Amino acid sequence: MFSMYITGFSMLTNPWIYVLILIGAILGIFFGAIPGMTSSMGIALVLPITYTMGIIPSFALLLGIYIGSISGSLITAILFNIPGTPASIATTFDGYPMTLRGEGGKALRVAILYSFIGGIFSLLILFYVSPPIANFALRFGPVEYFSIGILSLTLIASLSGEDVIKGIVSASIGVMLTTFGMAPIDSVRRYTFSIQPLDGGFQLLPVLIGVYAITEILKAAESGGDNGYGKAPNYKAKGLGVSFKEFKSQFVNMIRSAAIGTGVGVLPGLGATISNVLSYSVSRDSSKHGDKYGTGIIDGLVASETANNATSGGAVIPMLTMGIPGDAGTAMLLAAFMLHGITPGPLLFREYQDIVYGIFAILIVANIFTFALQFYGLNLFVKLLDVPKHFFYPIIVVLACIGAYGVNNRIFDVMCIFIFALVGFILMKNKFPLAPLVLGFVIGPIVEINLRRGLMSSYGNFLNFFTRPISAVILTITLILLVVSIKKNIKNTRKENS
Repeated sequence: MFSMYITGFSMLTNPWIYVLILIGAILGIFFGAIPGMTSSMGIALVLPITYTMGIIPSFALLLGIYIGSISGSLITAILFNIPGTPASIATTFDGYPMTLRGEGGKALRVAILYSFIGGIFSLLILFYVSPPIANFALRFGPVEYFSIGILSLTLIASLSGEDVIKGIVSASIGVMLTTFGMAPIDSVRRYTFSIQPLDGGFQLLPVLIGVYAITEILKAAESGGDNGYGKAPNYKAKGLGVSFKEFKSQFVNMIRSAAIGTGVGVLPGLGATISNVLSYSVSRDSSKHGDKYGTGIIDGLVASETANNATSGGAVIPMLTMGIPGDAGTAMLLAAFMLHGITPGPLLFREYQDIVYGIFAILIVANIFTFALQFYGLNLFVKLLDVPKHFFYPIIVVLACIGAYGVNNRIFDVMCIFIFALVGFILMKNKFPLAPLVLGFVIGPIVEINLRRGLMSSYGNFLNFFTRPISAVILTITLILLVVSIKKNIKNTRKENS
């Protein structure tokens, strides 16, 4: 296996390769940090430039963007409560409260460190066990994906704060929003009201930007004042942001979150949006002090950022071994392979072994560069706190509109971000949590389309979801978690009433 590393890094002897990785990481952090600018958008914008490049230089630039963008989204998530990409939704839960408490520097350092650890963990999995993991993922059909979707929706209860009912209502609104437009499989128009742009339904990016970015701006406008967030006197953190004692206490949380992120990444179509929230939920439910989650503790940051970056390496596994993209970013990377006349799949490791190992080496270097850029650029990121709101927020609105428009080139998507901002603002004013809404919107289509496919494959026999071994195990875990969650809420209610 050691020879694999030698082969991989022998493909990177040209210094220009490292320059391209560095440029890609810088662009990735930018695309990740700015709301609306996703990794897939960054790769799509840069992809035409790689037409005349070789395969290794092309992937040096593209993988730099891919890795940088996932980690970069933590910056605005922590400093401004606005996740740059859906991959950092759960990062806002504890990151932003730490910033408000004057611990923005510590929160950033912790998130940057565990982002790096999560990325490296997933790469080790990619290097050593990608073929057997990919073979296991081949066993997953519509029935299993439906069960995973139900499991994810069940975990929303742990993200609902003190009022589980409001969390379920918020999630239901998110699921309902996915029913607009063409139905999956049979393409029946649903709730379009003769509005042609609604045929395509609502897109995730406008929903995310509206509910998080613009709602946050409306909230700030309502509170009045145009000063910056203010620089707390004790925002600086020593070293990596965690002491050795804290690192030891978070070890189990870190390994569990990295495993969840890698596992979710291996399953095509799920991505970091689900892994970071799923990992946060599991961490919260497993913790002895779960009631402190959401108040600004590093446990939540460790769970979210370790998982979402671990997903990046996991998502590369099905792309290389099966030619199936694990998320939107790897879908664009798949297009880059096709552009250079290479078809990813089982034969890739035999026919293009040097290139595969070269990609492994690029991923390692990209993670190191992203970590160094963010860690040593920390002072610059924290200085964003001093930017007056009336300067910064208009820039966010403009970039958010550009990001929403750039996905499908539709003004309708730009209009949607303001519609969803209003929805999010109303929910927030009535103390409904916003995270379940976004999670419901992401998981809703996964549940619906795989429910339909599962029923079609079994000729309408719903028992098939319970008799298939993997699905049965997942649904059993779902039931156990549901019972535990209900008991926990009953216990908390009795404690409050006593």
